[in-house]
Amino acid sequence: MPRKPIPTLSGVFTPTETPAHLARDVIESALREAIMDGRIPPETPLRQEEIATLFGVSRMPVREALRRLESQGLLHIQPYKGAVVTALINQDAMDTYGVRLLLEPEALRLSLPHLSDTDLAEASACLTALRRARDSATLARLNREFHMALYRRAGNARLLYLIEQELAQEERFLRFHLSAMGTGHQAHDDHEALLDAARSGDESRALARLRRHLSQAEHAIRHYLADQDNAASPAGDAARIAGESK
Repeated sequence: MPRKPIPTLSGVFTPTETPAHLARDVIESALREAIMDGRIPPETPLRQEEIATLFGVSRMPVREALRRLESQGLLHIQPYKGAVVTALINQDAMDTYGVRLLLEPEALRLSLPHLSDTDLAEASACLTALRRARDSATLARLNREFHMALYRRAGNARLLYLIEQELAQEERFLRFHLSAMGTGHQAHDDHEALLDAARSGDESRALARLRRHLSQAEHAIRHYLADQDNAASPAGDAARIAGESK
């Protein structure tokens, strides 16, 4: 199968002049969104000189922005290539949901008896906005805010910090979780059922709904990765060719 051509960043961004004091944040935000929405696909090398030229800055803020994107799991460093965009769905996505399954039910259990009407109303508002949202950054932010509205009364700052870190990691593959794997409607239904259980104060039902929600996402990712592995294997190539010849 012929390799897809690697896109140039000049086809993604319009050259501009960026104020020096904003350069790092502007570049990080622009690259992050382009990676998240698929305009910069996996395995694309991000060359510092090209980025600096496009944004009209020196290479220093570019290096800083790339380091921050690497810490978020969006890039990895390859010899002779430098920064390269990572796959948005990989084993790390499985690990993220595994950690969430360990942490979030405990946070919900601790928080549930102390949730206020304001907390529940905020969670409900997040769900309403989630149903209208389309871009990945907004989806991820609202998803994070919904969950944290239900966990915030846990009374354990360290636990909440760890959960927020995992929810932030989820953003890089949320678009695929909701669309490519066909789980968008299921996720919305799970959220509604979780909120309903939280409103009623039913701990066992709320915890069961949360565990089911996270387990289904983990299961969907496992199957997605298995399908990708099969498609990339020699047997998968043979099956694809046989199918195309029919």
